Amino acid sequence: MRGEWARLPAKVRDAIMERTGAVRIVQAPGGGSNVDLAVTVSGPSGRVFIKAAPRVSPSEDGPRVRALRREAAVNPCVPELAPRLHWTVESGGWLALGFEHVEGRLSDYSPGSPDLVTLAEAVQRLQATPCPDAVVMRVERRWESLSDDVSPMAGNALLHTDLNPHNLLIGPDRRFHVVDWGFASRGAPWIEIGQVIPWLVHAGHSPAEAERWAAQFPSWLQADPADIDLYAHLSAERWNQISAARPKSHVSTNLLLAREWSSHRRRRR
Repeated sequence: MRGEWARLPAKVRDAIMERTGAVRIVQAPGGGSNVDLAVTVSGPSGRVFIKAAPRVSPSEDGPRVRALRREAAVNPCVPELAPRLHWTVESGGWLALGFEHVEGRLSDYSPGSPDLVTLAEAVQRLQATPCPDAVVMRVERRWESLSDDVSPMAGNALLHTDLNPHNLLIGPDRRFHVVDWGFASRGAPWIEIGQVIPWLVHAGHSPAEAERWAAQFPSWLQADPADIDLYAHLSAERWNQISAARPKSHVSTNLLLAREWSSHRRRRR
């Protein structure tokens, strides 16, 4: 991590250290990240978690910087869920965000894990949080190229859309933080739960068991089963397209999970 920090352009490091003071310790985060730099740094004012990415050009952001801008925009609207954003720095063609450092471990979604209760609480709090105007990305656009009608997925609920075990950090007092809001969207509330089901299957649940977990949420029970069938089918098709374009191991895993759930939905009709 020290080498990753050192590879930042000097102008960017200097701009960040105007906020943090001289950096003494650089630590890796506990999970993955979709940015070029994700580290916790320690300085005179304490620890700060930093995410940063370069713009494509002086006048163009690129997908990673756009995700950081979305995260910065939504952060003040979810203070009970997300670590607080302390500052934003733009320098040397980079965008960097400095967040409150929180102590926490990655979640365990396996059958019988107490973290499933925490996950349910996180979903319930999300579903009780009004979607702020800062969230403009519509979740149904993910599937528009695959279907003539994606209106069942549309709505105005606040969706994190990626509640995987790396993005739900649980502290020693069981307090949780939801991180990585770069793909926050608005849509039908049950979509959030549908996004979680493949992660439950990945952790060892059968699709039927994952759906029994999902049944605790009113938005899921109120959704039309045909709409969920469509969503599961289109999600598998979308991962099939992504896999064809980017044959990486995690993409292949997501495709297999999506197919398993979609097949389960077809068998239960």
